[in-house]
Formats: sequence, structure tokens, C-alpha cells
Amino acid sequence: MNIQVKEENNGKILAVEGRIDTTTAPEFEAKLLEELATTDKLRIDLEQVVYVSSAGLRAFLNGQKFSDKNGVEMSIFHVDDTIMEVFEMTGFIDILTVE
Repeated sequence: MNIQVKEENNGKILAVEGRIDTTTAPEFEAKLLEELATTDKLRIDLEQVVYVSSAGLRAFLNGQKFSDKNGVEMSIFHVDDTIMEVFEMTGFIDILTVE
């Protein structure tokens, strides 16, 4: 997994590449929470993500909880059909903001 942070005019983009699974989810969650703590708006680009496991879903959930508690706008974009199906089947589509 590779994670890049890009500055935007009104926030940051967290661009993720690879798999968010049991092995990589702790690193993803740590970086997600770190970036959420330093901005008012974070957009997560999943264009290069090929798989999200339950551990990855937990990382997204913890990020969303942090966002809600601290007033940070978090959204996800460039979600492919397979990952969107995982979000829909697990009910995460109702928890997360997907552009």
C-alpha cells in the first residue's frame, strides 16, 4: 500500500494505492487519523485501491467517528464498483460520504 497526501485550496487529499487489508489497515488508519487531526476537510481518493477488507472498513469507521467528533469533513471519491458494493452490502454507504 502507498499513501500520498496532497494539499488542496480548502483541505487535503489522501490518495491511497493498493489493498487496505489486515496487514495495511493499521498504517492506513494511523495516517488517516493523523491527517484528519490537521485539516478541516479531507478527501480520500480510492482510485488506485483494489481491495478493502473488514479491517479496512474498521479504519474508515474510526476515521468517520473522529471526523464527526471533531467537526472535520471527510469524504471518499473514485470508488470502483467492487469497493462500492462492499460499502453498500455492509451499510457503510450510509455512514460514509461517497462522492
